[in-house]
Amino acid sequence: MAASGPQPPSPSPAPSPPSSSSPQAVGNSPPRGPQQIWQSRGIAAWALWPLSLLYGSLVELRRVLYQRGILKTEHPGRPVVVVGNVIAGGAGKTPVVIALVRHLQARGLRAGVISRGYGRATTDCRAATAASLASEVGDEPALIARSFANGPEVPVFVASRRITAARALLAAHPGTDVIVCDDGLQHLALQRDLEICIFNDQGIGNGFLLPAGPLREPWPRTVDLVLHAGGMAPVQTESPNSAFGMRRDLAPCALQSDGTQVPLSKLEGQPLHAVAAVARPEDFFGMLQAKGLTLAHTEPLPDHYDFNSWKRLSDKRYTLICTEKDAVKLWAQHPDALAVPLQVLIDPAFFAAVDAHLDGCLAATPTTPGPPLSSPSA
Repeated sequence: MAASGPQPPSPSPAPSPPSSSSPQAVGNSPPRGPQQIWQSRGIAAWALWPLSLLYGSLVELRRVLYQRGILKTEHPGRPVVVVGNVIAGGAGKTPVVIALVRHLQARGLRAGVISRGYGRATTDCRAATAASLASEVGDEPALIARSFANGPEVPVFVASRRITAARALLAAHPGTDVIVCDDGLQHLALQRDLEICIFNDQGIGNGFLLPAGPLREPWPRTVDLVLHAGGMAPVQTESPNSAFGMRRDLAPCALQSDGTQVPLSKLEGQPLHAVAAVARPEDFFGMLQAKGLTLAHTEPLPDHYDFNSWKRLSDKRYTLICTEKDAVKLWAQHPDALAVPLQVLIDPAFFAAVDAHLDGCLAATPTTPGPPLSSPSA
């Protein structure tokens, strides 16, 4: 099939198995479970391949139903930017959403964020605020809301149907200029003006659809922009100006529950208990090690794990350290945990491309005036 959009990078070789003699080797371990199967076309992947054909047929049927208008799509009346991926598992969408919103703010635009709120216990449409519990709005919307707690204000709404969240957002904040959807590339009920597809450094893996591979839908597929982790290496694409690199790294300081910053350099030599309930916990452990930190114990947990029944190690010598996404849940029971934010360094040309796509949409979309952007008073 001819390529119809930007292509992701080829997957990086799997890392070598760790040495069992070193506790720090855990952080460099290869992907576990399905993630490991999805990186090659081995026996397990081929065994699951017939199921991927069935899955692909259902994906195509759904696409055709939307294309022919049998299933309805709606537009909220403001430019919509969808930040998503075509692979299962983490690709760094939420940090990109935060970086994109900050860029829009720097342009003087009022951005709002919508999300399904994956993993929450509630089912209604509601606003996510800095005070919201992850169980109420989902861990990623809670993290986004807290990222802008010091202003300028960024409304965040969650609902199972993104159009419902968008309508509620605009009803409460009619001056919003742009709506950014955190995830939702496959949520075809929401019309969008700009699609951004993100790949981690493993690219499309073995190229199979779920469950034999990591793809949620066939690739290539047409998108407006592609972001790929693993450096700024060029990506093979029919549209050379549509693919951009980004690099993920840890912030230089960890955060305490009260917002106090702790330089990572001060943690060197301390035995750490590292916890990560994200799609690729080994990435987080490896980045901690790359900062020179000593991981006495690493504990990978399922993505979006709620920590309700989690028990920490009884050895009080270990400082508990986690991802920022986990901290919005973990701090309720363990306020002494340190959270290390994930930063994304994005090719500046990406933001120029975003602006070029949005400028026409903004010129054609009337916006209800809102209050000027400003940070709250100290």
